[in-house]
Amino acid sequence: MATKRIHGYADPLSVKAGQTVSFMISGEGTDHVDAQLVRLLHGDESLDGPGFVEEEVPSPIPARIAVRRQFTQLGGHAVVDDPRQLLMPSGDFTLYAFVYPTKPGIRRQAFLSKWDVVASKGYGLGISAEGKLEFWVGDGTHIDHVAAEIPLVERVWYFVAASYSAASGEVRLHQVGVVNRYNSLTGPVVPRDYDSHVTETLKVKPADPGAVIPFLWAGASEENDLRGRFVSILYNGKIDRAGVAGAVLSDADLAEILRSGEPPAAVPRIAHWDTTAGYTDTGIGDTIVDIGPNGLHAQGVNRPVRGMTGWNWAGRDDCFRLNPSQYGGVTFHDDALTDAKWQPTVTLTIPDDLKSGVYALRLRAGEAEDHIPFFVAAAKPKAPLAVLIATFSYLAYANEQLSFGSHIAQSIVAHTPILTEEDIENYKLQEFGLSTYDHHHDGAGCCYTSWRRPIINMRPRFRGASIGVPWALPADLSLIWWLNHAGYDFEVLTDHDLHEGGTAALAPYRTVITCTHPEYYSEKMLDGTEDYMRAGGRLMYLGGNGYYWVCGLRDDEPHCMEVRKLDVGSRAWQADPGEGYLATTGERSGLWRSRGRPPQKIVGVGFTSEGMDESQPFERMPDSFHRRAAWMFEGIGPQEKIGDFGLGLGGAAGLEIDRYDLALGTPPHALLLASSHGHSDNYPLVSEEVAYAFPGRGGTQDPQVRADITYFTTANDGACLSIGSIAWSQALPCKGGENNTATFMRNVLGAFLAPGKLPGTEYSGDEKLWR
Repeated sequence: MATKRIHGYADPLSVKAGQTVSFMISGEGTDHVDAQLVRLLHGDESLDGPGFVEEEVPSPIPARIAVRRQFTQLGGHAVVDDPRQLLMPSGDFTLYAFVYPTKPGIRRQAFLSKWDVVASKGYGLGISAEGKLEFWVGDGTHIDHVAAEIPLVERVWYFVAASYSAASGEVRLHQVGVVNRYNSLTGPVVPRDYDSHVTETLKVKPADPGAVIPFLWAGASEENDLRGRFVSILYNGKIDRAGVAGAVLSDADLAEILRSGEPPAAVPRIAHWDTTAGYTDTGIGDTIVDIGPNGLHAQGVNRPVRGMTGWNWAGRDDCFRLNPSQYGGVTFHDDALTDAKWQPTVTLTIPDDLKSGVYALRLRAGEAEDHIPFFVAAAKPKAPLAVLIATFSYLAYANEQLSFGSHIAQSIVAHTPILTEEDIENYKLQEFGLSTYDHHHDGAGCCYTSWRRPIINMRPRFRGASIGVPWALPADLSLIWWLNHAGYDFEVLTDHDLHEGGTAALAPYRTVITCTHPEYYSEKMLDGTEDYMRAGGRLMYLGGNGYYWVCGLRDDEPHCMEVRKLDVGSRAWQADPGEGYLATTGERSGLWRSRGRPPQKIVGVGFTSEGMDESQPFERMPDSFHRRAAWMFEGIGPQEKIGDFGLGLGGAAGLEIDRYDLALGTPPHALLLASSHGHSDNYPLVSEEVAYAFPGRGGTQDPQVRADITYFTTANDGACLSIGSIAWSQALPCKGGENNTATFMRNVLGAFLAPGKLPGTEYSGDEKLWR
């Protein structure tokens, strides 16, 4: 383990002149770091390119900053606002809930608790280390408990309750399976007895742990001398309607809750949380609503997952918008993280004269170093050209652990992982949360990701361990370097800027260029891009696997993105039945293609294959000689291979590639200018194309496995050039930035940035250069 560690993140991720960005920094093994604002220009350290390039920028940030260790609270849970301490009753009470445990038997877990782990005070209802339903109490000296006779079965719905008599100390513990034909992993045909009813008299009375100890869903309160209060004994699974009653409930009362999800009117409710309350057509928030007389609402932490099927899901309705009453499940994971909640260490107000670009706060302490990236967009755009930074996709891949957690990763990339000490250390610690490619401890896919945490792989020098080459930000810096090298006046804006501003964010620019992998898109982003092109904007799509997954943000929480992986597409996990709609927006997730908006329909090409063993060059197709497009190839020979080099596995066409397809909406007037061929069989046709599996779908056999370059015009002198390859931009810096991919880019940019009509637009028929 490293003796000094520096980590941090910026909030917000994208800023403009006059706005303030905060840097949250944690230092271990040091109490000071050297700080320097830098502009990032190139991130790949390969000897075939310019290497790592950064430019120091003067700023008011102190050269030396005091730092301290900042801790991260992992785990989804919910905190109840209970200022009158009503949930620490002095008399009789009953706890009840519907629960769906997904990983019982690993350690103690709490469903509902008012419990101080260190002081051993209060009470809790949860799961014992042996996987059994358990109710426990403590008086600060002793602990007593009562447990069910049989363990809980994972992925099965139960109704659980514990009634406590203050006078006698008697506890009645109830565990009843509520399995129907749809709601659990196994169905009614399994001859299993899920039920247990135990009555015992405890020797210990629950002592009030004090107001500092909150009533919690899915965890309990613990304290550490170094980090202070935090939540532990976190729960994995769902909780549906739950409550606390101020009495020992009768069997009839419990039967009514089991039947309807609510206690009878005569029951003295302290709290009854209706987890189906609050749904709207556009989603649901993190507040779990108490519909009882005291309004003791619970506030979710680390975004407990809503829009999930509940104990009474009957299988007919596949979306919470259709029948909220069957979508009371709230899912908690003990490794969830959507906001590290670190304190700001230093802030920066963006000066008016700071050029739009990709920046980082560089931190050093001895041999330890970190770059905290952020993006500066133009407050008043002046440049004719913009680079659209794929921050949605950066979040989707944030801290991905595919080299460690995905059993098929080596088969996909065709080699073993290339691991660094930093990769191993971060995997061992696992303190900064997961990507949307990873699985939680209970096996569920991670649907939320956030910039409010250190993102280890969003760093300029980072190389993906599974693929062995730069990915996302460090790969995109190759485009940034080349545009600087070639002398273009450009600005940057991010996916988040596009999501917020729509067409207005793009409209000031004559041309917009995408980065290498614009995979994750919201509806607002697609609409903004499409409307920009219709209005005469010129788009250069330079990526692979773009406009693929439907994702969303809450309007007031842009830092946290949600995606649900559904039943088609190249996916690391798949949402359970009935759980494919975004809780943040209410819309169906999955592929845009499945919602009638394949990327071919917007930019002419769409995802067809991926492979991480090699890349290929492009070769000109007949349409490249058409008078409408021949100007793009000036200086490039008719048989010349375009991009038979590159930092992305040795070619300009590779990693993830997109193809032209009229059947998927490629505009009928689009020209197919160039294609790659000869990809290995490690480039299989994507799964959404495979209705029946049969041999012969690899790169040496299936003609659909190729990267295409397409071009078409739009109304008002607009146009779209698409180069369907992640590896394209990583070929630009090779040979000092002077190569035939660069020649092609210069030809296109020269025309796209010029006002007026594009070259060749006077030709509309079959005119070829040789006619």
